[in-house]
Amino acid sequence: MTTSAAEFIALDERWSTHNYHPLPVVIAEADGAWVTDVEGRRYLDFLSAYSALNFGHRHPALVAAAQEQLGRVTLTSRAFHHDQLGAFCRELAELTGTEMVLPMNSGAEAVESALKVARKWAYEVKGVPDGQAEIVVAGSNFHGRTTTIISFSTDESARAGFGPYTPGFTVVKYGDAAALRDAITERTAAVLLEPIQGEAGVLVPPEGYLAEARRLCDEAGTLLIADEIQSGLARTGTLLALEPSGVRADLYTLGKALGGGILPLSAVVGRRDVLGVLKPGEHGSTFGGNPLACAVGRAVIKLLSTGEFQARSVELGARMHARLGELVGHGLAEVRGRGLWAGIDITPGGLSGREACEALAAKGLLAKETHGATLRLAPPLVISEADLDRGLDILEEVLAD
Repeated sequence: MTTSAAEFIALDERWSTHNYHPLPVVIAEADGAWVTDVEGRRYLDFLSAYSALNFGHRHPALVAAAQEQLGRVTLTSRAFHHDQLGAFCRELAELTGTEMVLPMNSGAEAVESALKVARKWAYEVKGVPDGQAEIVVAGSNFHGRTTTIISFSTDESARAGFGPYTPGFTVVKYGDAAALRDAITERTAAVLLEPIQGEAGVLVPPEGYLAEARRLCDEAGTLLIADEIQSGLARTGTLLALEPSGVRADLYTLGKALGGGILPLSAVVGRRDVLGVLKPGEHGSTFGGNPLACAVGRAVIKLLSTGEFQARSVELGARMHARLGELVGHGLAEVRGRGLWAGIDITPGGLSGREACEALAAKGLLAKETHGATLRLAPPLVISEADLDRGLDILEEVLAD
């Protein structure tokens, strides 16, 4: 019988494809901001499954919604109606201030769906010649790992060796409004941006950039698509990370936290006249909008509708960023982010990102590196002040070692 961490890791290494390089922690149980490994060691989770666990592990309201729906019906396919879909779509549209919802499963599916919708809209509404629609995207983006999405990635580890690549995308520097202006043409169907780039290291764009992107799209009669899969649903202190810019997107992609850390659930939400270009048979998913996912999603929407988690992100995020700011020059070179979300760069010549994460895990804190010496910190929004401080104390200890 497999019981030790080493045995479980060996089993994974033998039988699972090596498309990840996880830290040597084998999680067996979790609750709130804490996880416990197979040997009984406890860790604070400062990753939150890349924001999929905004509400922590096994939030009681979300578990209860899943359990109740499991006793009724879990899957019908979209060949039939079910009693959760319409209510989920209405409630999500009302929460986000949008007009129509296209439910899917993974975040990558949501992005792929938004790209398809934008192209179809360009041909049927904007009048772009068939087959010539272009999508403008930002460098250092992360929107998923499907063949189409990696075609416009600038991360060679995600892209190299998977060609030929899908045409129709123009990549410009993130945060460069002039480059964005120059890239938009009469054939541009949409501009796809992350309001804050997560995988790139929690990069916040320059002041006014997103508002200028909106203005340029309006001027060109082009759609603006905001990828809020990682930044949205209270992570940054507002429901959507685009809100502080004072502009609205035509389409938003949502995912991760929408499934409450229980199961995959994503959606494209936005204008009815844009999403309305889809007709029966043109796009779909067997599991998209299934009853179980919709029931959990409705419970997530209920949690977000109170504003409690947005407020917690603001309050706890200010506490976290104040502490992190004190570490600049003492192990950290730079701190970025908003709300309870930060990208921190370790001082050159210090630990690598991987080494830092291994040292943190040894002391009971889980985080994940990206692009060398950058760590992403995203504690669950349910974390207590005491546990947040405890995690930051561990980070300070590791940087001082």
